[in-house]
Amino acid sequence: MSTELSLTGPGVRGRGPGGPVSQHPGRARVLRGAVAASQVGAAASWVVVVAGALAIVVPFAWMLSVAFRPAADLYANPARLWPGQWTVHGVDAVLSQLPFGRLILNTFVFAGGTSVLLLLFDSMTAFALARLKFRGQHVVFVVILATLMVPFQVTLVPVFLTLFHLGWLNSYQGLIVPRATSALGIFLLRQFFMQLPRELDDAARIDGAGNFTLYWRVILPNARPALASLFIIQFSTLWNDFLWPLVVSSNTDMQTLPAALTLFSSQGGVDHAALMAGAAISLTPLAIAFLLLQRFFVQGVATTGIK
Repeated sequence: MSTELSLTGPGVRGRGPGGPVSQHPGRARVLRGAVAASQVGAAASWVVVVAGALAIVVPFAWMLSVAFRPAADLYANPARLWPGQWTVHGVDAVLSQLPFGRLILNTFVFAGGTSVLLLLFDSMTAFALARLKFRGQHVVFVVILATLMVPFQVTLVPVFLTLFHLGWLNSYQGLIVPRATSALGIFLLRQFFMQLPRELDDAARIDGAGNFTLYWRVILPNARPALASLFIIQFSTLWNDFLWPLVVSSNTDMQTLPAALTLFSSQGGVDHAALMAGAAISLTPLAIAFLLLQRFFVQGVATTGIK
């Protein structure tokens, strides 16, 4: 008798003729529908992931393909990913017709130096707006946000004239200083700083810390994910910047790699292989920077909005 009770009793859910599933067929249909909906949702998620991956990988694969295809093969079938004929003309043109080492150095100095200064100045401003109290604090923040609505091209001519009178054209300071701060960076860091507990400030001030000590030794170490995320965003943006280095640097020895690649695009024609080879080479440092900082980048994105 005990065995029969154990098989049909409440301890075994959904088994035997007396189980709740057999007594309620509607509940069983709901359960099967929920399982099917879950499977359909998982399949749809995989479809979206695969489609997104293809949208990213296919253009990159096509760029690499064009870099090793002669012009005749490219014009015969531009959509083909695998070259019908192979050539290293594009890579040779980039390395031989351009001062490649100098261009890479200029791009590193411009993107890296500007990003480091931007982190310093933006974090200082964000610290003042997020952790200090002063008159007109809200007004200053609103004015900074308002500058986001002003396109960079609007200020291009006045900034160029200022650099001309200072004698900073074709120089590193002319490339770096006008781009050494960003309203977007100030906004992002301010929002992150405001999420940090105020108890950190109180404990540091009890130990005799001033504003700079609080900023340098308390706030910045706790804001590494946000700083890494902002560095990756700004470094990639500046590395690919085309207009500003082209305007400020007319001398090839002071140009960056994206600006110098315009040599392969002129009225006489476009050397697609050289352009794609240069673009592929220029993407390598960005990929390395992301691989080194991706842990902080993902952490910064994951903690955004968490208080």
